[in-house]
Amino acid sequence: MTTSLDGRRIAVVGSGYMGGGIAQVLALAGARVALADVSAEVAQRNFDRLIAESKDFVADGLFPAGATETLQKNLWPAESLAQAVADADFIEEAVPEVLAIKHDTLRQITAAARPDAIIGSNTSTISIGDMADAVGNPERFLGVHFSNPSPFIPGVEIIPHAGTDADVVARAQDIVHASGKSTAVVKDVTGFVLNRLQYALFHEATKLVEDGTATAEDIDTLVRTTFGFRLPFFGPFAIADMAGLDVYDFCYKSLQTGFPERFATPKILSDLVAAGKLGTKTGAGFLNVPADRTPELIAYRNKAYVAMQKLLEDLGPAPIN
Repeated sequence: MTTSLDGRRIAVVGSGYMGGGIAQVLALAGARVALADVSAEVAQRNFDRLIAESKDFVADGLFPAGATETLQKNLWPAESLAQAVADADFIEEAVPEVLAIKHDTLRQITAAARPDAIIGSNTSTISIGDMADAVGNPERFLGVHFSNPSPFIPGVEIIPHAGTDADVVARAQDIVHASGKSTAVVKDVTGFVLNRLQYALFHEATKLVEDGTATAEDIDTLVRTTFGFRLPFFGPFAIADMAGLDVYDFCYKSLQTGFPERFATPKILSDLVAAGKLGTKTGAGFLNVPADRTPELIAYRNKAYVAMQKLLEDLGPAPIN
């Protein structure tokens, strides 16, 4: 596994907020990163913005000391897309979420890049397979989806299409890990994973506002201070296993008295409960955490939640109101 991006040649095509942030991440990890956009002037302007922004981030303790100098050494605005990608071994496309624009950009990248260069797209919703039609040697193409703001969010979706080479997936993960990020490999389906989950929550939240159950402000408060409080440490399956899958099964039945279709019990949950796999208390569930590790898990959970509360108190409330 790569532990540093020193010596790697990378291009980011699309130097706006997302592309620029991705370029910062990769350049700070040691790669020599070319920044390209619709014109040399736009690329230069965004390069200047990223350098100025980095100075503020260093002053605020968000970037390490010396980060600005590292960016000035490793990041450079290209005169053209062709110049940016010509000798790159990894290229990240981060242009607007419009299929026609992405197709045109990917065709330009294919024409100018090395035939063995890995090409990633930062799309959040567009099918990777649909975009692959515009890529020469499409087996080297995949989704590499950073989240906003990319310098500070650690998770990255890796999305191969049906024809992506397995070695390309591993090499893309290697690059992302070397930049200090975490990866999850997901299938090329509409919305992938991140946005399907995010929009499912938002959809139910809007229903609650529309039917008068609670205000938007009160829903945000509940999400932040209850299950949202847990999510930095545990995903939904870990939380369910700790709560007890039999408890989840019962709660689904309760929800069905008011919303029989919207809260139908997932078959995967019913099957586990029927098999007596109830989560951490039985040592088997979604994640199969051994029952004898429950005390250790609970101790970690409690410590994590106290630390989160202290962090929130130190930061103070978000300046929304």
